[in-house]
Amino acid sequence: MAGHNKWSKIKHKKAVTDAAKSKLFSKLAKLIASESKKAKGDETAPGLRAAIEKAKAANMPKDNIKRAIEKGAGADAKELEPVVYETYGPGGVAVIIVALTDNRNRTAAEVKHTLSKNGYELATPGSASWAFTVSPTGEYTPNSTIELSDQDIEKLSSLVDALEELDDVQEVFTNAA
Repeated sequence: MAGHNKWSKIKHKKAVTDAAKSKLFSKLAKLIASESKKAKGDETAPGLRAAIEKAKAANMPKDNIKRAIEKGAGADAKELEPVVYETYGPGGVAVIIVALTDNRNRTAAEVKHTLSKNGYELATPGSASWAFTVSPTGEYTPNSTIELSDQDIEKLSSLVDALEELDDVQEVFTNAA
């Protein structure tokens, strides 16, 4: 009965949680580096400050935050640009996908592929953004919400999970209730 002891169970659970943490930390580091480049390393800038607070809320280590700030403020930092994609999901729910990328074409192809695998396609810019109000910090809040059936909620949940698995995607916003 190899592999059925307590340590192997703990090891497998830890591997899963560590992978999820790593993915989150890399997304936050990319966001911090981008904001650091905009602010030229000034930690008091509102955008960088918000990104740092977001990282601290996710329990990201201070040395990782500092490294990301230095990476973004450095002269050899690559240019990361924010990209917003729009689509409609199950039940007519508006979906906003916010990505941070150094290669728009690669990110667009990844998002299109993920949407098509789930039976959806990209909408034209502005076609879903009317359903949201954008805050100064870049958060999208829905103007109104749509009630979904249990089946549509499951479809939406799997779509959002698939989109969030992509490396460049930072956040996914919907107007589902």
